Amino acid sequence: MARPIALAAAAALLFTALPAVAQESPAVGEVPGAFGGGSWSFQAGAFSDYRSKGASKTGGDPYAYGAVEWASASDVFYAGAEVSNIESSTGADTEIELAVGYRPEAFGYNWDFNAAHKSYLGARPGQEDQAWEFTSDVSRSIGPASGRLRFQYSPDSAGSTRSWTWVEARAGWKFTPDFRTTAAIGRREQVNGVDYTAWNIGATYRVNDNLDFDVRWYDTSEDGRSPTYDSQLVAGFNVYF
Repeated sequence: MARPIALAAAAALLFTALPAVAQESPAVGEVPGAFGGGSWSFQAGAFSDYRSKGASKTGGDPYAYGAVEWASASDVFYAGAEVSNIESSTGADTEIELAVGYRPEAFGYNWDFNAAHKSYLGARPGQEDQAWEFTSDVSRSIGPASGRLRFQYSPDSAGSTRSWTWVEARAGWKFTPDFRTTAAIGRREQVNGVDYTAWNIGATYRVNDNLDFDVRWYDTSEDGRSPTYDSQLVAGFNVYF
């Protein structure tokens, strides 16, 4: 059962009229497809660490991922899949995510609601290797400034952790069409897991429509507990096709 304080904070954040916008991603490599004239897009990349909600999912080691997404002709409905390597305490070494979502524009804001099912391959027998994750984003931009508020919840995570919530605020500034910086701070509360605050700051440079590089500093309130929560500079690239 989620912590009441975290749920109340998330509700307040999501429905407070604050300027915010989701991080932009190049709409590149889209191929006309079926499903009512929708389109497909593909993405892959590699980074020196896999950071999710401020914490490392590879113990500070590098990772690579590949993803595919189908979007409706209006770009409002979408579905996708992603696979990446991880280093889990359960023994799992591969994460597979399947997600569906709805991202309308309303009241001058961009919204994104999605549900994702995650499977963790290679987990030891008896370890929980499945999890659901639900995400709600509200976002907006004003000139070069951007921001986003995010709330995530899982009713039962993988491993020994039960339910958890994650609330994050992010702000950004686009200096040129190809260079932007962002900073974020978030709080995660977990049942049978570590509660922590995490933050990051970094920059993204788009080389062209098919390639960008990102360099980012991550830190958490549990720095020193383990490689999962230690501060680290993370660098990598994304390829779109």
